[in-house]
Formats: sequence, structure tokens, C-alpha cells
Amino acid sequence: MNADAFRRRLSEEMERRRRYYKPVAVARISVDGLFAVHEDHGGAVGDEVVRASARILRGALRASDVVCRSGADTFDLLLPETEEADAVACAQRIVLELSVMEAGPLQTIKASAGVAAHSDGIGGAALIAGAERALADARAAGGGRVVAASLMHENPLQSVGDLGRRDAVEVLMLALLERDRYTGEHSESVVEMAAAVARNLGKSEAEVEEVRAAALLHDVGKVGIPDAILNKPGPLTDDEREIMAEHTIIGERILRGIPGFAPIAAIVRHEHERWDGEGYPDGIAGQDIPLGSRIILACDAYHAMTSDRPYRKRMSHAAAVDELARNAGTQFDPDVTAALIGHMYLLGQGAALVSD
Repeated sequence: MNADAFRRRLSEEMERRRRYYKPVAVARISVDGLFAVHEDHGGAVGDEVVRASARILRGALRASDVVCRSGADTFDLLLPETEEADAVACAQRIVLELSVMEAGPLQTIKASAGVAAHSDGIGGAALIAGAERALADARAAGGGRVVAASLMHENPLQSVGDLGRRDAVEVLMLALLERDRYTGEHSESVVEMAAAVARNLGKSEAEVEEVRAAALLHDVGKVGIPDAILNKPGPLTDDEREIMAEHTIIGERILRGIPGFAPIAAIVRHEHERWDGEGYPDGIAGQDIPLGSRIILACDAYHAMTSDRPYRKRMSHAAAVDELARNAGTQFDPDVTAALIGHMYLLGQGAALVSD
């Protein structure tokens, strides 16, 4: 079913709700990290993940339920005559089934879900918006979980602040994507990797989310770099590299203008500092570099090395891992490097390293 047909069915169910007091719920399911799957494994594997996800969704739903693909990595479910608790249970089953799904070389896929149920005085659009906000909270909490929209109202002031910050992040990412699609999509791909490394290093969920936000926005300062340098098809000159290096300071300046973003701004400023002190912009070293910056540097480097660019072909996973290991203790934090390599093995890339 396409999105227009889905909305029509939702309107019909909302009218049944109004006339006959029948419950109705909506769930939005996301396949977390789908953009990274496309980047790391190719479009064919990404498409297989989408097809396999759709099969699981259809198999988990009743004949009266409706599913449609609502975005590149999201599906919407319409669950007639369903209360919130039952909708949450359904979404939890789906998230669990997706977590053990196999698609191509992937042995597991992380998914998240947001659920919103009927409430007096709201329409279908508001119901979808509630599911979307709940999904955003599920992702912000680390993914792999289900959040109900009703739980978001326990602290309304906090929810308003979170939504405001989330809106700011979305606007900045849209600006970056418009300016340079590779850079924007690259940032999205680094996010899950950086969050996983932070978690593997024993950081709290609050600290993991800080790293996640900084990873998403680590290149936002590139909106202030001239097009001729940002989009140059070949290697940069020394003068051009100096100008490009200013993007960390520009990014910090942008982010410090957003309430509550000062810690993220600091991470972004220092994400090109090296463990040995030979990085920029301030030449700080070792533990003086914010941990989030050290994590993003390693994840950013790995993803850049394994991505095609106009002036060079991508490295194999094995070659990129060798490069990370060779520079641990000089360019990269040794503990971060070990956590990143361990994370890739846990993702099943150990097999790819052997075959490359």
C-alpha cells in the first residue's frame, strides 16, 4: 500500500473511532543503520534488508492491519481495534524478529519503533506525528527498542526541549545534505558506529547520545567552506587544506549558538585532534582530547577509507583495519581503536576481513 492509500485508511479508522469508540493505533518502525548498510555492503544488500523487513512485517500483522513504506528506512503500521499496550507488544515482536533477520552477509539488524494510540480530540496526522516523535526517542535512547507516545508526556517541559534540539539537528543536517550530499550521508553512516564504540567503552546512555549527536553533526562546519574546495574532485593543495581545516571551528561556532549544545560543540571542535598532539585546531593530545572526539576521529577515518571518492577507490575492510591498527597510539586512541575493530567483528565483518 502506498502512503496516500495508507492515509485514507487511517482517516476511515479514525472516523470509526469517533462513531463507534473503536480503538486504533499507529506504529512507525525504523530499520536502524540502513544508510550504513548501503554504504558498507552496497545497494543490493540494502535492498534485500528492505525486502526481508517487509516480509517480516507482513507476517507479523493481521489481515485487518495495514503497512506501508513511509521513508527510506521506515515503515508505518495501522492497527485497527488495537489499544496502545497491544500495539507496543506487536511492535516489540517485530523489532525482535528484525534483530535476528539475515540478509546477505548481515546476521542481525537493529530496529526501533514508536507507537501512538487513539486519544480524544486528535486526528490521523497527529497520531502519525506522535509515532514519529516516539520513534525519535527510541533511536535517541540507543535504538533496538519500542517507545510509546504516551510515555513522552510524563515530563512535558523536557519533551519540548528535546524536540526543539531535535528540530535544530534536523535543520542543520538538511543544510549539510543540500550543500554536499556525500558529507551529509557520510555523517549519518558514522553515527551508529560511534555510538556503538562509546557503548563498548562503558559509557552511559546519556554519554552515548552525546557522542551520537556529535557524530551526526561533526562535519556541519563544512557549510562554511567554499564550494570550489568542498566539491573539488581531486586532492587539495596545502592552502586549500588549511581552509578545509577551519570547518571544525566553524562547526563549534554554529553549535554553541544552540542551547544545550556546548558539550557537543566541544567534541566537534576537537574531532581532528590526534592522540600524539599533531592534530588540529589546538594540538592537544591524549586524554586531554574529549573522548567523543577521539571516537569520531577513528570512526570517521574508517568510513572515509572504505568509501569511494571521485579521486580514489575505497580500501578493503582489511586494509582499513590495518591502517587503524598501525596508527593506534599516534593518530588514534589505542582503546578507541580496539573498541572499533571489536565492534566491526561483532557486526559480522570479521568474515569480510578474511575474504578481502
